[in-house]
Amino acid sequence: MGLVKASAARANTELGLLDGGLASCIYEEALRLSQGLYDNEVTVDVFQTGSGTGLNMNVNEVIASHARKRCNREVHPNDHVNMGQSSNDVVPTAIRVAAYKAVSDLVIPAARSMASSLRARASEYMDLVKPGRTHLRDALPVTFGMELEAYADALEGDVTMIERASERLLEVPLGGTAVGTGLNAHPRFAEVAIRELSSLTGLQLRQANRMRAMRSLTDLVALSGAIRSLALDLYRLSQDLRLLSSGPNTGLGEVEVPTEVAGSSIMPGKKNPMTLEAAMQAIAQVIGLDAAVSWASSLGELELNMGIPLVGYDVQLEASLVSEALRKVETMVVRRLKANAERMRRLAESSQALITVFSPLLGYDLATAVSEEVSRGVSLEDALRRHGVPEDKVALVKDLLRLVKPGYPVKDLEARSA
Repeated sequence: MGLVKASAARANTELGLLDGGLASCIYEEALRLSQGLYDNEVTVDVFQTGSGTGLNMNVNEVIASHARKRCNREVHPNDHVNMGQSSNDVVPTAIRVAAYKAVSDLVIPAARSMASSLRARASEYMDLVKPGRTHLRDALPVTFGMELEAYADALEGDVTMIERASERLLEVPLGGTAVGTGLNAHPRFAEVAIRELSSLTGLQLRQANRMRAMRSLTDLVALSGAIRSLALDLYRLSQDLRLLSSGPNTGLGEVEVPTEVAGSSIMPGKKNPMTLEAAMQAIAQVIGLDAAVSWASSLGELELNMGIPLVGYDVQLEASLVSEALRKVETMVVRRLKANAERMRRLAESSQALITVFSPLLGYDLATAVSEEVSRGVSLEDALRRHGVPEDKVALVKDLLRLVKPGYPVKDLEARSA
């Protein structure tokens, strides 16, 4: 809000509407407000009139009050600070700029850092075979590195979605005044003010269809949805690491994650995945905030949306929660986790799903019969031998790295033998 007011003061001076000395005082105090120096004086609640008029008026009055002291002249909150503006174009402009800055300064760097750490750990564990699981049932083997790389790829895709969604936020309605027509603003006010705001923010802002950007907040809904997608991928990562680290004796126990504090007030020595569970709760909050943004974007009729302050606030909170959750999980868990290589390999070798490797040789029905024998306690190798599978093919059960690559291992052996 402070940067918008500073830009407006500069624009009105350039256009000959506001005395230079007065504008300079307004400009300086608006910048101080943008730096958080007067936060204790901006007291209006986020739940206010849907246009954000309370916020705009509060900001006008704070800037005017301090500008009076600075230049020892009368400064009017409406006639001077709010010149050529309305709450209806100022607040929608401010929340878009703030949302863009939040994702570019917080969310995107945090997501990229997490993806980079995941790729680093993936390369470390790319040849560490573990059991795959679908529906929480035994499936074909994978490597731990493959799993970590998949998480990294998902987060990188989320960053791309966020970047695309945030691009439209650079279109702002400043200069639209009350209903998007620009009445009571200089004809060039929007052009000059947006140029000044671009200079102050370092962003390439451009003039939106002002009526659209004042009545519709679906560009912010799209950004919120992209943040939610990132949050959901982080949730999956956290949930999966929590599951893989379950135990230590009665769970999967494939991964060890650091524990910072005692996990139980009654069970001595119990340790819980606190960071992962904290992140999962933060993400639950983000999902709720995204739902609120979607609902608030539909409020209002005709020329103005009536959920502007709530949308602006919730998108900021989403960005803060997601970036902090990413940072915590990366630094406290991903960079420090340890794989239990021996347990992973042992479980992978015991997976009943390995019979799938022999389906091209045995056919589906016979492979199913072998699988049923294994489920009754017969080792897979012995069951295969009973059905006449040659020893060189039975040995594939132990050649796990070969089984995580594309192709038909059994047929490849036959081709080499021919």
